[in-house]
This record gives sequence, structure tokens and C-alpha cells, in this order.
Amino acid sequence: MSGSIKVHMEILEQARAYCEAVWYARTEVFEQMCHERFAMNLIEPEGPTYWDKASFIERVRARAPAEGPASYEVLDIDVMGDQIARVHLTVDIPGTRFEDHLGFVNMDGSWKLLTKVFRIKARLG
Repeated sequence: MSGSIKVHMEILEQARAYCEAVWYARTEVFEQMCHERFAMNLIEPEGPTYWDKASFIERVRARAPAEGPASYEVLDIDVMGDQIARVHLTVDIPGTRFEDHLGFVNMDGSWKLLTKVFRIKARLG
């Protein structure tokens, strides 16, 4: 962990909101959280697959919300000054556990999700 406790807590709050939005398929959270130039990449043996903000939100919208408490674990938060932060976490949707690496930028006092690089960590069930 690096960075001030205040900034660390802000990023942890964003990471938790992100995970709950994934679990419950809350597109309205991603509309606000994601930077307009948000980019997401799935890393697989065949190579990466890319989505922009609009296609990511449509992907979330196509899923049914999961039930019960959200399933995730925030593994690490790294804050560089007060402008850039990285989060390493696992988050589930029913049947699959993902390993995500999120990149946040501070835009006028608000932390926006700019990048997401992820992989399928495990099939559950």
C-alpha cells in the first residue's frame, strides 16, 4: 500500500463500488465511474480482446444481476501521489472469477476508472 490514508480510502471505496456494480450489473455506476476514454482488455492465450466504455457498459447491461452479497477481494492498492492509482482485485459473477487490474485517474477531485486489464482466474460451480 502506498499513498495517503485518505486517498487510499477513496480508492478502496471506488474498488468496492466497482465490484458491487460488476456483481449486481449496475450500469449506472459505470456510467459515472468510467472515464470517457475508458479502455478494457481481456487477456487470453489467443491474445487480448478490447472494449471501450460504451461496449463495456452494454456487456454489463446484457447480464442478469447476481443475487446475494457481492463476491470479491481487493488484493492491493497502489497510489502514486494524488493523480494515479492502481487496484488489483478478484471479482466474481456467477460461474466465473476474474482477476482485474484497474487504473484510476483523479479528474478534478473525482477518481475515474481509465483502464481495466483482466483475465479469467477460475470457473466456479
